[in-house]
Amino acid sequence: MMGLMPSEETRTMTPPTVRSPAAHDAGKEGGASGRAWTMRLLVLGIVLSALNLRPAITSLGALLEEVRDGLGMSGSVAGLLTSVPPLCFAVFGVMAPRLARRFGAGAVVCAGMVAIATGLLVRPYAGGTAGFLAGSALALMGIAVSNVLMPVIVKHWFPDRVGSMTGLYSMALALGTALAAAVTVPLTDALGGSWQTGLALWAGLAVAAVVPWLPFVRGRATPPGAGEKATEVATPTQGPAPASTEHARVEAPRLRMSRSRTAWALAVFFGLQATAAYITMGWMAQIFRDAGVPAGTAGLLLAVTMVMGVPLAFVIPRLATRLPHQGPIVLALGVCGLAGYAGLYLAPAAGAWAWAVLLGVANCAFPLALTMVGMRARTGPGVAQLSAFAQSTGYLISIPGPLLVGILYQHSGGWGLPIALMSALMIPQMVVGFLAGRDRTVEDEAAR
Repeated sequence: MMGLMPSEETRTMTPPTVRSPAAHDAGKEGGASGRAWTMRLLVLGIVLSALNLRPAITSLGALLEEVRDGLGMSGSVAGLLTSVPPLCFAVFGVMAPRLARRFGAGAVVCAGMVAIATGLLVRPYAGGTAGFLAGSALALMGIAVSNVLMPVIVKHWFPDRVGSMTGLYSMALALGTALAAAVTVPLTDALGGSWQTGLALWAGLAVAAVVPWLPFVRGRATPPGAGEKATEVATPTQGPAPASTEHARVEAPRLRMSRSRTAWALAVFFGLQATAAYITMGWMAQIFRDAGVPAGTAGLLLAVTMVMGVPLAFVIPRLATRLPHQGPIVLALGVCGLAGYAGLYLAPAAGAWAWAVLLGVANCAFPLALTMVGMRARTGPGVAQLSAFAQSTGYLISIPGPLLVGILYQHSGGWGLPIALMSALMIPQMVVGFLAGRDRTVEDEAAR
């Protein structure tokens, strides 16, 4: 898969061994069958992994009041808790390309799913706020490395279907996000009303996601079709290299992302949209509950916001790859966000469903950002470096947002100031997103 960094391998094909026509046809048929199953398994792994990249966060958002009461958290500490996801994504996400190069991307993603399952199972029963934070951090570490590697995997294994595969991955991610928001409260009630049980049950979904990656844990092999090319970038996958290949070590240029204006624009755009997303996931249900909306309905409203990403996450990446400049999409999403925040301020309960829809459309800046990561670099190593830089830098930028919302909420006693902050952050998000959408690549800027 595509967890590549500068010093990767390329495979130079040697002349094939002479075989009889019958043997050649049989080998060709068997190889095609094997490649088809490999690709199906890979797609299944991508979809199941994407389903697990947000339930750890949105299930907590739906039960945040119960968790706060159960652990004795203040508003400021709860704000710190909602800032943990971007912190973990920034710290651990930057490690993903290096880990993929050393152990293989399949092994890293598989380990990430194990970490998610373990963290989700442990955190409700760890005892106290510190234990809850530690369990959350373990789950978020698994999410972080998978976040970075998914666009890289798509770019290398599906180079001619970046838009559609990014859309599929983003749809699954949005579906998992919405599912956790919608059903966590009802399932918790059905299972006895314990918030610990309501949070822990999502570990089962992560366990299921481990299985498709197990065949990809060991060895290196080229993607399907690589044997038909003169050279191909080697990627960590499920089996050993074919006997007819030799490894020639070459050095790919190390890109200095800090010199690329496009990389910085994309990183800041990623950070600001992540700020909005994590404020929404962590606090929107509480905003509705404080406005008099019942807890179950507030969870459904959060689910509506998240589920908007299911159809739009498929449409937007495909549309983005057909446009020379993605800036107009950025602006349209930003306008929806501003309208949604205005509604939350003026009539949070009366127009709740409309505001949920508008904010759901605005949150589709995430699949757009992932698509632009794949479009702003020409090569697999370039995408790996850009993905790590944009996501790690972006998540660092997003850390203060949810925490600041919690502090403003506690000290002001209402949601006016937090919503004003959210609206103000949308303006620079639109500006840098427009700049990141320009038709250029980081190789042209960062290698100068």
